[in-house]
Parts: sequence; C-alpha cells; structure tokens
Amino acid sequence: MTTSEPAGLVVRTAAGAVRGRREDGLTVFRGIPFAEPPVGEARFGAPRPVRSWDGTREAYAFGPPPPQESGIQGFKGPAAVPTGDDWLTVNVWTPDPEPAARRPVMVWIYGGAYKLGHAGSPGYDAQHIAREGDVVVVTFNYRVGVEGFARIEGAPANRGLLDQVAALEWVRDNITAFGGDPEQVTVFGESAGAGSVASLLAMPSARGLFGRAIAQSVPGTFFSDELARDIAAAIAEEAGLRPTAADLSTLAPHQLTVPGEALGQKMRAYGERWGQVAATATPFSPVVDGEVLPVTPWEALAAGAARDVDLLTGHNRDEYRLFAVLAQLSGTAAEVGDKQAEWALRTYAPRPDGERSYRAAFPDATPVELFEQVWTDWLFAMPTLHLAEAQLKGGGRAHVYELTWPAPGADGIFGACHALDIPLLFGTYAADLGILLFGGAEVPAEARALSTRFRSSWSAFARGGDPGWPAYDGERRLVQVLDADPQVVPYPGESSRRLWEGYEFGTLELPK
Repeated sequence: MTTSEPAGLVVRTAAGAVRGRREDGLTVFRGIPFAEPPVGEARFGAPRPVRSWDGTREAYAFGPPPPQESGIQGFKGPAAVPTGDDWLTVNVWTPDPEPAARRPVMVWIYGGAYKLGHAGSPGYDAQHIAREGDVVVVTFNYRVGVEGFARIEGAPANRGLLDQVAALEWVRDNITAFGGDPEQVTVFGESAGAGSVASLLAMPSARGLFGRAIAQSVPGTFFSDELARDIAAAIAEEAGLRPTAADLSTLAPHQLTVPGEALGQKMRAYGERWGQVAATATPFSPVVDGEVLPVTPWEALAAGAARDVDLLTGHNRDEYRLFAVLAQLSGTAAEVGDKQAEWALRTYAPRPDGERSYRAAFPDATPVELFEQVWTDWLFAMPTLHLAEAQLKGGGRAHVYELTWPAPGADGIFGACHALDIPLLFGTYAADLGILLFGGAEVPAEARALSTRFRSSWSAFARGGDPGWPAYDGERRLVQVLDADPQVVPYPGESSRRLWEGYEFGTLELPK
C-alpha cells in the first residue's frame, strides 16, 4: 500500500492484495476470487485454489453469477449482471478491516432451488446486517444447476457444496485481515441455502469451519445416488448426450442450462419414474453419495455430528403459497380444486392414511388450504422442525422460530410465504422478491420493527449462540413467533407436527 492510500481500503489476502471502498460507515469488498474459474480442464471438478496475483486487485464489483436457468414458476433469475468465467468469488462487508477487531463473522449462502442464485443480487446487500450487528458479513457464489449438482460420471458429486466448503476455507484463512474472527463463524442461508447449511452440518470436510448455523426454511429434498444419476441421464438426453463430464463439457456452461431447464418444465411427466420429486420442477438437490455427503442431515445430526454447533432454524407459516400464487399468475397451473388437493395429500402426506389424517386434522380447510398445507409441511416446515429435533437427539442445542407476519404486497395474497424472511432480514424491501412481496409501497412501521428484530436476533446468535428466546426442547416445544407482536409460544403448527411425528426424512429414491 502506498503512503497516499486511505487506511483500511487495501487488505492483503493469502492470494494477493485487494482494494475495497468505504460505503456508509462500512468497508466493502466485492468479487474476490476464492477459487480458480471452474472451466476448461477444471470443468466439473472440485474447486481449485485460486492463483496468487501481483499488485492490488480492485474489489469494487461483484463477480459474475454461475450459469443458471432463467427462473422458477414465473420468478426470473438475475438479469443485468456481469459476465465471465470467474464465478467463484466472495464479498465482504466489514465495519473496520482491522485484524485486532476480531468481530463475529456471518457467511450467507443464497437459495434458488439449487439452480438459481447470485451473491450480487440486490436483495442480498448485507450492509444493514453488518452495520447494525457490528459483524463482518461474507457472501459468495457457488455453482448451481448442472454445473454444481448434476450427478454425472467422471465428476465428484455435490460440486456446489464443495464450492461452499472452499469459500469457508477462504474465510478461515483470510477473514482476520478484514476484521473478522475465524473462530467465531456463523453460516446462514435460506431455502436451498438452508439445505446447504444442513448439508454442511453433515459433511466431514466442513467440520471446524463454523461454530454456529442458521437454516431458514430447510427443504426436505435430498437425492439418493441412484435417483440423481437417473435425473442426470434425463438432462443429458435432452441435449442428445451421455451423462458424463466428457460429453457434457462439449456444451459451453451457459448452453448447458438449457437442457436442465427443459427437463424442469416437464418433470411432472416423470411421476411414475421419480415419485415425489417429479412435481417440484427442479431436478437438482444435494446427493447423498456416501462420500461428499455421507448421510442425510437428519441422520447425521441425530448421530451427534453437529452437537458442538449451535443451531438456529425455522420456517414461514405459508411457505408454499409463494409458488402457488406465482404459478397462478404465470398461467402455469390451473386453479386448485378437490382433485388437486386429493393428489397432493395422496402424494405428500406421511403414511398410507395421510390423506384421511390431514382432512381430520384440518376439518374446515378448503381444497386450496389443504393443498398448500401439505406442500408446506412436506417441502419446508417439517424438514426444518425435524432438523431441530435431530439436533436435540444428537446431544446438541437448537432454537426454533416461525414467521407468521403476512407480506403486504398484492393485497396480502402471499401471506407469510416462502422467502419473505429475506427482505425482512436484509432490509431490502425494494429488491428482488421484496418488490413483489412489499408491492413497492411505503414499508409499514411494523415491518421495519420486525426487520430490526430479525437482524438483532441473528447477530446476537452469531455473537453468543442465543437469539433471545429459549432453546427448543421435546416437552415445551417453545418457538419464537415472528410477527408484529413477537411472542414465544409452543410450536404453532402442532396439528402438522403430530401428523409427521415419527416420520423419518431420508433420501428421495427411485420408486420400487
């Protein structure tokens, strides 16, 4: 650094110096490589250490997003974004890049059905979390879709998860220089990001890289190796190729998103072949391959794999309503009636008598409400709750929440839907899904208060393992209800919890 360089703007990482910018009381670094671009000979491989560079690299702009599909049920992915092959980059928001500061570190993992996502999305602007919580926040890109999760011959499984481990190793090795404490790292993520957090809790290669974990709306979809290989074969068939790294490498990364998207749009036709996963519209999930991910997170936690990691997890009351409404608005689904509700209950309710049990548990529910309830329970709510219960069984501790505050956008049609927690946590009401869920109108005072509550609880947990409410246990089952009037009460979804009591979440398999 030259003598004229403002103090704190240049930080030396293990690979070389980077220059950030001072923004509203924070120093922000964007687009720092944590691994080599996974292209050419490195395509479909585990992430490789980044090469060092000479001089000072400007860290002003986000790195390009990984190749990905265009959207999910009418919700579009990133539009105007940088291009290039340097997908694997990190971004840092720090109150003060002073090594002696040793602030808690929070590392965000984005969601997007394992096929979308970009750490540079405006909805993930971490300035409010870093400033209000006095913490260092790191976000990063990881491979999604075919590049990150397709189970293909000649490539390791779960490459997207391996990218996440590499990013956490970068944090371990470099975050002190940015004012963070590598001994006080919390990973946090939503949806596929929460599924990634759950996976990291079960992965031997991730042990010791973080001490706390926040999993927001954990999806219950984990593939068996056999199912994942069969789905990958169908993706390759869309392109007229074999499901091998050699064959798929003949298509450029951004071209390879096309067959994955094409299959996603017609997955329902594979119902007899793939069972429950066929209706999810995403052919990607973490694969329990026995090596990168030895067992499911529920099995790993119940066996004590994360007993030394503090866990905060929860879900939103009306998770599936987001997808149901977007499908209606985009014209990709018919209006839900008795027939659709019957199919959903028969397909996703636990145990052979699941349909009857759901109707008995929710006697006044309309077909739409039954449809949304069983989807919410199967896909997010019960996997999340069971993750907390598995953590307790393994000797660990967990705090649980449920978000019940309804989104004000579109006359409240979305309720407390999936992903509402993102704009509330980040304070990004006018970005990404926040535009839809808040409607572009004046943000209500109760939303701002709840948003502050989210950030204070999350940063308090990152600092000391206590978000401000009692830990969950198998007797009282106390959870924090996040609403205009937050309260600690027994788990609100008791009817669903009882229906799923004793159910074991495992891998999705090829039907026998």
